[in-house]
Amino acid sequence: MGKISDSFKEQLREKGYKLTVQRQAVLDVISEHEGEHMSSEEIYENVKKTYPDIGLATVYRTLILLNQLGLIYKIDFDDGRSRYELNREKEDHRHHHLICTECGLVEEVEEDLLESLENQIFENKGFIVKDHKVKFYGICKKCGESMKSEK
Repeated sequence: MGKISDSFKEQLREKGYKLTVQRQAVLDVISEHEGEHMSSEEIYENVKKTYPDIGLATVYRTLILLNQLGLIYKIDFDDGRSRYELNREKEDHRHHHLICTECGLVEEVEEDLLESLENQIFENKGFIVKDHKVKFYGICKKCGESMKSEK
């Protein structure tokens, strides 16, 4: 968490912002729940446990700022809610997501499944792919097993 916090402080300072307790609290919650793809409301509820006076608007503004600074990603899983996750600096690309259309489970796929396609695009078109977003929709293992047992 220290590295993220230091990077956050530095980026805020460069852009003329201050590191407020509320901003740090929002970043801390996202970091503590890494991989959970929390909505702004879920982040708000978690921050409120430690800082009961924080407002939802403050959380919204902080999420916008964190996204602009590249510390988090805003993700849309087509469920009507924006989700957020940490930008892991060690990743060349964002990871892929598996989304269950039955229960809504979201799983991450860490492997870069498109590396050979990116190489082919470069070879054929001279286009350098810097990032991509991939979402696979289907039925998770648990729901698939449940469907089998219902038959």
